[in-house]
Amino acid sequence: MTRTVRARLVEDGTLDCFAKGLYRRAGAAPADLDLLEIALRSPRATICLASALVLHRLIDEIPPAIDVALPRGAWHPASPSVARWHTFDPGTFDIGRDLLPVDGSIAVGLYNAERSIIDAFHTRGINGTDLAIEALRRWLRLPGSQPAHLLAMADAWPRAQPPLRAALEVLL
Repeated sequence: MTRTVRARLVEDGTLDCFAKGLYRRAGAAPADLDLLEIALRSPRATICLASALVLHRLIDEIPPAIDVALPRGAWHPASPSVARWHTFDPGTFDIGRDLLPVDGSIAVGLYNAERSIIDAFHTRGINGTDLAIEALRRWLRLPGSQPAHLLAMADAWPRAQPPLRAALEVLL
């Protein structure tokens, strides 16, 4: 589509520009435009840390920006949206990674609850331990939560496992 045709479609209301260089049909189903922009600008982007914990309803605190992870060495898009980019080890990047539908066939990566808790313990020096312990406490109350599975998954993060194990011993 040429720039002239696109400008005409925006002018007569057929297309909406929701971010620089990104358009969608006017009247399309409602979607989280920030997540849609993140998914379109970087297909490997994955919602992580506090943002993932909020989506899993494990914490109440709403982060000021969307925490997004990419594998270390990957290109970080210049995004005017409210995204805070993090780099994770490529060897563990896909562990616990699921997809969250954003708009039709477009999806953004989202770490599952277990991985998000492990990441909270792994980054406790930055985010504090309160966030990680509150998320773990709420996760343990969920039906079907398996602490043994959580500890087995945490084997890939040697720095996170000891404090996670200690917190589990106190909470159980």
